Amino acid sequence: MDDVSHWEAAGRRLEIAGHELFVIDAGPRQPDALATAPLLLLHGFPTSSWDFHELWSELSAERRVVAFDFLGFGFSAKPRRHTYTLMEQADLAEGVLAALGVHEVGVLAHDYGVTVAQELLARGLEREQLGPAAVGPGPRLAYVAFLNGGLFPELHRPRPIQRLLASPLGGLLARAVRRARFARSLSAVFGPDTQPSPEELDAFWSIVTRDGGHRITHRLIRYMGERRTHRARWVGALEHTRVPLRLINGALDPVSGRHVADHYRAHVPRADVVVLEHIGHYPQVEDPDGVLANLLPFVRRHERLRALGAPVA
Repeated sequence: MDDVSHWEAAGRRLEIAGHELFVIDAGPRQPDALATAPLLLLHGFPTSSWDFHELWSELSAERRVVAFDFLGFGFSAKPRRHTYTLMEQADLAEGVLAALGVHEVGVLAHDYGVTVAQELLARGLEREQLGPAAVGPGPRLAYVAFLNGGLFPELHRPRPIQRLLASPLGGLLARAVRRARFARSLSAVFGPDTQPSPEELDAFWSIVTRDGGHRITHRLIRYMGERRTHRARWVGALEHTRVPLRLINGALDPVSGRHVADHYRAHVPRADVVVLEHIGHYPQVEDPDGVLANLLPFVRRHERLRALGAPVA
């Protein structure tokens, strides 16, 4: 489903917490006790679930795969004066899963979605410690795989356009951004040998600008401050969770590349890190085969353990 129009046609809209979200849901349904947990894909800023289109066919051949566009992104609703937060996006992720009847899930997260996954891990820890009655219901996480993203806010190296969008001038810049500038900024975070094609750039631009989405990017990018505010909670989730984790990192990413992988390896217990040496910020677009080669063995291993009733840790 490489074409954006095909991706949109394969999904549907669900109303979650009063907002219309684009959801795409495919793969086998297995009701028996040995069924694999569905896999939830969480995308990044400023794009959409289409970022995972190169992985979709192979991932959904063996298991149910769910992806959705966060509020304010892609084909989902984009309320103009809304205060967008990562906490709300985590609520919506839980709402999507509940609406689909999913109670246990694996996660593959990229960029903005990485922090949403960290919040889901934090909530899982709270449910273990305080009980669901105190925290509220939510999915059990079978495993989490991270692609490049701001796992540690102090290591995040935002691009100049991101700094400007987060500044008081952000609203003006958001209205002024054109395709050429967008293409330069996006291409700058790809590896030198894995640059996006003109067709891919057209697709990304069409998604970002859908329903005027580029005009609210200054509101969406407030997540950078939210990461700093909640650092202890979200980094703490990495340090204390018993959920199996793997980081698949594009080393040449100027925003969250090798320096993040090195820090993760040094500070996260039982760190499981794979470095893709010649890849930038979008491994799932730049090297989908490399991502699948390092993701699927991890997923299948924990699916087998789950089928055997092994503990999470």
